[in-house]
Amino acid sequence: MSANDCQDPPKYWTIHGLWPDKTEDCNRTWHFNVTEIKDLMSDMRHYWPDVLHSSLNRTQFWKHEWDKHGTCAATLEVLNSQKKYFGKALELYQHIDLNSCLLKAGIKPSSSYYQMTAIKEALTRFYGVTPKIQCLPPEEGEKAQTIGQIEFCFTKELQLRNCTALKDGSNIMQAHLKLGTEELSVCNDTLPTYYPLEVQ
Repeated sequence: MSANDCQDPPKYWTIHGLWPDKTEDCNRTWHFNVTEIKDLMSDMRHYWPDVLHSSLNRTQFWKHEWDKHGTCAATLEVLNSQKKYFGKALELYQHIDLNSCLLKAGIKPSSSYYQMTAIKEALTRFYGVTPKIQCLPPEEGEKAQTIGQIEFCFTKELQLRNCTALKDGSNIMQAHLKLGTEELSVCNDTLPTYYPLEVQ
């Protein structure tokens, strides 16, 4: 991704966002204020880094997540401030602990391929729910997809639940997820899956 200055990308899973089902901006007048989350900053920088933007304080990604999703999530009392929204996302991330779950299941970044069904089964066995796993499709001439994002779904009470596609098979969120210039989509169960040590 040469159009940005992604220096030393983390070698662990980080947070993309905490998204209510509603996908549009909900309150355009409730602007992001980084001082409201100042006591979360060290965790935010570590677990929710902005690897794409080079702003000095690297808050552009958090501002986007708040403007688009946080203002919608704020209809729930448990998420009704910037501190609660970002703090709860960090708490859920720590609770899920995806990095150690995958390691315990023997799934770690490697130059060899995994079967997507094996990854899904390991996650479902560990969490008791089925997450949505998204991949970059194989590049031209390649046979393997690359794992890009693992999405966990929650009830309004913030309990884990199965991630299921909408009845018509489409997914509202899918159109909005991009990694660089390539689109992520739900992983293909039959393709070999690459879990790279570093994104090239």
